[in-house]
Amino acid sequence: MLNIVLHEPEIPANTGNIGRTCCAAGVKLHLIEPLGFKLDEKSVKRAGLDYWEHLDYEVYEDYEDFLKKNPGAKIYYATTKAPYKYTEVSYEPDCYIMFGKESAGIPEDILYENQNTCVRIPMNPEIRSLNLSNSVAIVLYEALRQNDFAGMQTEGHLRTHEWS
Repeated sequence: MLNIVLHEPEIPANTGNIGRTCCAAGVKLHLIEPLGFKLDEKSVKRAGLDYWEHLDYEVYEDYEDFLKKNPGAKIYYATTKAPYKYTEVSYEPDCYIMFGKESAGIPEDILYENQNTCVRIPMNPEIRSLNLSNSVAIVLYEALRQNDFAGMQTEGHLRTHEWS
């Protein structure tokens, strides 16, 4: 199972949207404290709609706690400072993709120690960054595509329409 990690997220609506995306994608959400909100806030639940109760998630005290509880995890770090595009790596079916807080991203010391697994979303150089929930969706669905959307419904069917 793929995993999405949010390092100190600040905006409840983004985390709610990401939680909903994780439910739709069948992936686990990992939240590293401190959070900029309480998980029971209405805005988190509103953005996640009625999917939040079905979300597989875990909360960690800090980055060290996350590493301790997920030993040997293959982690990709999404950052505007990365040398590689998010499409240039091969995402393992059980990897973790980490995103930083909205105002500052992932701390520099973490990025420096993990340069070989840092990935970026190409964008207009005049723009600082994309919205966090959009960034998660972009990178996550590339990882899902690379893993052939394992376990997901991949076909839809239109109702039969009788023409008069």
